[in-house]
Amino acid sequence: MNESIPDQFWEGVEQFNTRQFYTCHDTLEALWMEATEPEKTFYQGILQLAVALYHLGNANWRGAVILLGEGIHRLQGYLPIFSGIDVAELVDASSHLLAQLQQAGPEKVRDWVVTEEFNANSDLLPIITTVQPE
Repeated sequence: MNESIPDQFWEGVEQFNTRQFYTCHDTLEALWMEATEPEKTFYQGILQLAVALYHLGNANWRGAVILLGEGIHRLQGYLPIFSGIDVAELVDASSHLLAQLQQAGPEKVRDWVVTEEFNANSDLLPIITTVQPE
């Protein structure tokens, strides 16, 4: 793991992966506001994904779609791996979710979000995975 990445970031990763998206937002926003590049845009991309997933949990289709797109866009410059994070996998999973949301549309998002499949199947939501340096 990159030593320049503070422990607070890894706390945010844990919150993201345990679907505590609002708490993750608070954790990463504080970090993002103080960061410099290249970490600043990286934090912002992950922060936007967390907010998108928070919106999705509230059946806010528009907020989820917009912020997923913005987060994916910001993370493109960090592919495939940045600071021990598998960014390629995160972007791929987020892009897949974005495509599913776009296909479902705003009028079906509430039914889609409250299904057992969505809540039980972690494959539908992106997670942040770490990679060990070779």
